[in-house]
Amino acid sequence: MALTPTAFEWVCALVRKESAIVLEKGKEYLVESRLVPLARAAGAADVSAYVDGVRLRPDRRTQIAIVEALTTNETSWFRDGAPFQAFSTTVVPALKQSRASTRSVRIWSAASSTGQEPYSLAIGLQESLLAEGWRAEIIATDLSTEVLDKARAGTYSQLEVNRGLPAPMLVRHFTRTGMNWQINENIRRMVRFQQLNLTGSYAALGQFDVVFLRNVLIYFDLATKRDILGRVRRALKPDGYLFLGGAETTLGVDDNWERQLIGRVSVHRPKN
Repeated sequence: MALTPTAFEWVCALVRKESAIVLEKGKEYLVESRLVPLARAAGAADVSAYVDGVRLRPDRRTQIAIVEALTTNETSWFRDGAPFQAFSTTVVPALKQSRASTRSVRIWSAASSTGQEPYSLAIGLQESLLAEGWRAEIIATDLSTEVLDKARAGTYSQLEVNRGLPAPMLVRHFTRTGMNWQINENIRRMVRFQQLNLTGSYAALGQFDVVFLRNVLIYFDLATKRDILGRVRRALKPDGYLFLGGAETTLGVDDNWERQLIGRVSVHRPKN
């Protein structure tokens, strides 16, 4: 049986309430496919029956599991390539000049999923700034505690490391453990993972030199995008850098940013 309109609407309302992510009509297939494993584990006849059971007998743990299943996003190593190239060829050299007195940088990887983005940044810094005696701290946040647990473990299958990770980097920064690959401890130490809802407070995070907020804003409505961008701007140092996804922009959302083109990549910087 296909997902019923009642079940779909209830899931949409739950996800929006907990994460501000908007699931529009036409996403029924996504909701159904993501919730099939939960429905099977619960012994429900189908996804609609599973959702109806949770809807009629509310259970906080199960509600969180549903939200996490629907807010786990696609990820890969050095995703899309160009942003990481712009980071290493332009942003890092600029930071070497502007942060020469402290010789340290702080980076926020928002919506970090299973860790490929922050670890990609850590690998790049290990092979550049840290090799010259600098210090780097990467804060990686996500709404889902499940993906954060996987990210902290730093263990990936062969299929996962094949997605975007160059073979020389795999050999230098990972150790084979059975059928999987374990990221080396010196890389893991650079990244601190913590749970965070982007619609909540960022006050405890401190300020950053660079923020990666990629492929996240597309899931929010205009008001939420504007709110998040405003608070990210306050969490970013005045001369910092914001990386968004290729389909995302500050234009028409928050005019307090100016765009800087680095090759094919648009980097956003706070207006002073």
